[in-house]
Amino acid sequence: MTTMKRTGGPMEWVDASDRVLVGAAALGETDAFEEIVRRYGPEMFRYARNMLSDQGAAEEVVQDAFVAAWKGLDNFRGESALRTWLFSLVSHKVIDHRRKRSVPPAEDWLFERKSTGAGSNPEADVEADSFMTELGVALSELPYRQRACWLLREVEGLTHPEIGAIMTLSAGAVRGQLTRARATLSERLATWRTQ
Repeated sequence: MTTMKRTGGPMEWVDASDRVLVGAAALGETDAFEEIVRRYGPEMFRYARNMLSDQGAAEEVVQDAFVAAWKGLDNFRGESALRTWLFSLVSHKVIDHRRKRSVPPAEDWLFERKSTGAGSNPEADVEADSFMTELGVALSELPYRQRACWLLREVEGLTHPEIGAIMTLSAGAVRGQLTRARATLSERLATWRTQ
């Protein structure tokens, strides 16, 4: 079992397991919930931003998902991983947001690249930027489920069952969505394979 450290102030929850954090947060321990937000907020935001192509909307969606999580902690029974449950909440909030507003086309920052050092190759950097831009455009043209499944698998690294729980699909349906998304992207980006 994970122990918490006391450092003269509030308990530090950095080393706590998700189960311990959920239990403590459900009892009203706000520091435990803040650790959940710190632990999973960045990847939830990245997913929402990639699905909505709007930073402000993504922030709103993630905030709404965390509010729903805080209110629903008593009902979280651990049938899925905490991360999966949180992504499910974000996914539902993204759908709600898309119903209310039309989604703008993907932006160039869809997949931000890490800044390169002084010894980088400018020609390779330009080529990589061009590829990422083309990938972003191709992804924005995918149907919603294919795009969501692809992002959850390829960017967030979730398994087929986890994606299925988030998207309310069977693992087989997730595989089908991924297969179609990959085929479309492969066709659309075929010119990059020959370079």
